Parts: sequence; structure tokens; C-alpha cells
Amino acid sequence: MRQVRPSETVNAQVLDALRTAVITGELLPGTLHSVQTLAGQLGVSRTPVREALIKLAQQGMVRFERNRGVRVLETSLHDLEEVFALRLLLEVPATRRAVGQLDVAGCKELRRLYQAMERAAKADDEFRLMEHDRRFHRSVLEAAGNRRLAEYVDGLRDTVLRRGVSTARASRSLGDIVAEHREVLERIEAGDADGAAEAMRAHIQHTAELLISQEAGAGPGAVDVDLGWTNPA
Repeated sequence: MRQVRPSETVNAQVLDALRTAVITGELLPGTLHSVQTLAGQLGVSRTPVREALIKLAQQGMVRFERNRGVRVLETSLHDLEEVFALRLLLEVPATRRAVGQLDVAGCKELRRLYQAMERAAKADDEFRLMEHDRRFHRSVLEAAGNRRLAEYVDGLRDTVLRRGVSTARASRSLGDIVAEHREVLERIEAGDADGAAEAMRAHIQHTAELLISQEAGAGPGAVDVDLGWTNPA
């Protein structure tokens, strides 16, 4: 992990460094680490490291073990199902609310992010596409007026990233991913709250079905992905 430079934002830097290390697999699932060792690697004191690990534990990325340290948690298929069930519960009604809250500048920002996704897809740049994808969803959530919700959903997305999986190229093309966001964007721009919510629901549900089927070693749609206990519409 890169060392953290002393500054007023040291806590944020430590959190970002540890989160990135877990997501990328630099800190491998199942491995045990001490706060002292991690602090030494980052070049900081133990306090910001412990605070960052507490936040990661709240997001289900690590677990504190008494007198042993902190363990990086693995992600199961059941975890993926729970993540997408929660995203349906949270993002669909938030999208409906965001339509009534977004001003002209907010709609322009969503359009800009969507166009950035289009450019990334054309350039076959999966990394940048997924960065803009995340920002698109976060912008919608923040427009609903709840920053904590946006941060929580970011944590849910990290749970998927920690497993090191993606539907991009495996189950659908980069262009397919962009197209699903276009429907959400167009409904938002049209001021159609119910249509935007339904487009978001369809997008998240489709992503869940593809990803879980993929991880189960089956073809698209071959696994019955039951997220039906949620009915956010």
C-alpha cells in the first residue's frame, strides 16, 4: 500500500488506501492483519487506521477478532444477493424522489456522466466506464437529498468489487451497460418519476441476475435469482 502523506485529510486518505487495498485484493480475503502493521505500512499512527477499519467493518469488508487483529472478509453468492436486494430497496425509491429534486444543473451533470460512460465504452475502457457508472448512481442518490444513503450504497458496490467480478464483457458488453443507464437518464430528464424508478429497478435487477448466474457458473438467466422479498415499487 502507498504511504499516506501527513495532512488535514489523513483520516480520509487512510480510509481510501485501506478500502482500495481490500477491493483490489492487495489485502487478500481471509487474511489477518494487525492495526500496528497496517499503520506502519501506511506511515501513520494507529488511531486513523483503527477508525478506518471500524468504518470498513460497518460495511462488512473486515471483521475485528479479539486479541488477533482484523480479518478481511470473503464475499459469497448469498452476499451478492443481499447486496442487490438492498440496492433495490434503496435506489429505486431514491430515484423516484430524485426526479422531483433535480434542477437543470443536476440534469446536466447526469447527462455529462452518461456521455463520459459512452466515450469510455467506445474506447473499450472498462475501468473508466465503471468509475462514471458509480458517479452516475451516486449523483442520483445525492439528488434524493441523502448523502448517507449515497455513501452506504457505495459500500454495497464495494462488496461486489471485493469479489473481483463484473458483468462487463463476461455477460454483457460495455455498450449494453451504457444503454441501461440511458433509459434511466431519459426518464429523469422527462420528469417521469415512476418511469425513472422502474428503469433503475430493471437495471439493478438485470445486473443481479447476470452477475449471480455468472458466479454460479451458469449461463445468463439459468439461475433463479430471488430478490422478490423486496418490492420497492
